[in-house]
Amino acid sequence: MGNPKMVAAHTIRKSLFVLTLAGVLAGLLLANSAMAQNCGCASDLCCSKYGYCGTSEAYCGSGCQEGPCNAPPPTNDVVVADIVTQGFFDGIIGQADSSCVGKSFYTRDAFLEALNSYSSFGRVGTTDDSKREIAAFFAHVTHETGHFCYIEEIDGASKDYCDETSTQYPCAAGKGYYGRGPLQLSWNYNYGPAGKSIGFDGLNTPETVANDVVISFKTALWYWMNNCHSIITSGQGFGPTIRAINGALECDGHNPATVQARAQYYTDYCDQFGVSPGDNLTC
Repeated sequence: MGNPKMVAAHTIRKSLFVLTLAGVLAGLLLANSAMAQNCGCASDLCCSKYGYCGTSEAYCGSGCQEGPCNAPPPTNDVVVADIVTQGFFDGIIGQADSSCVGKSFYTRDAFLEALNSYSSFGRVGTTDDSKREIAAFFAHVTHETGHFCYIEEIDGASKDYCDETSTQYPCAAGKGYYGRGPLQLSWNYNYGPAGKSIGFDGLNTPETVANDVVISFKTALWYWMNNCHSIITSGQGFGPTIRAINGALECDGHNPATVQARAQYYTDYCDQFGVSPGDNLTC
């Protein structure tokens, strides 16, 4: 068993070592967190779209802000405007009721202007891949806005979309971060980085998304390029894009009717573009 006094002394030293080590580790974590929040990563680390430092695809891939970001895949010769024709756009918005506020807000011209800031949208892979991405994007837009009927989420102002744990993008007093725009941008942790990327004050003036149609389309494309583009262009199918947009409320059996509705829009648009929708249509 050994000398009791020596055992006691060894135990005390071991406890002090553990406490010291824990303090050092905590300090390192806090330092890394502070560095991440400021997006001041070391030169060999990527700053992710959420402002954290690392080296994996999650940090260096889509949305990477600085550092050794992965090079985007090469673009093809597809002209998105040739696929998203005025007839295609009108075929969607034409199904909205004449009283819908979105009918006098959303336009194809505004979409194409916003598209100038996202040159890889609908232009990665084969022509069929491009058509599938465009079909997927507009399938979600159709569902989220009710054929371009809604600019803002129904009763959105009555809902709490402030995540107080998002210290990098804190909520501004009196501002609501409910769904707005073609993909119904929601939550302060999306409004903040979207505004930073696009060039408007997403936290203090979130209503801009409902007032400026080009910015509105840019927020939809920003969200898509950061969360869905790599999914659809890598051949994972339409289903995972549902999960990326509203998976917590719809996927895994939570709301199969809305999942099927999104998938139906997607297959309909693929048919219009003359391309197979592929596999994995639901989540």
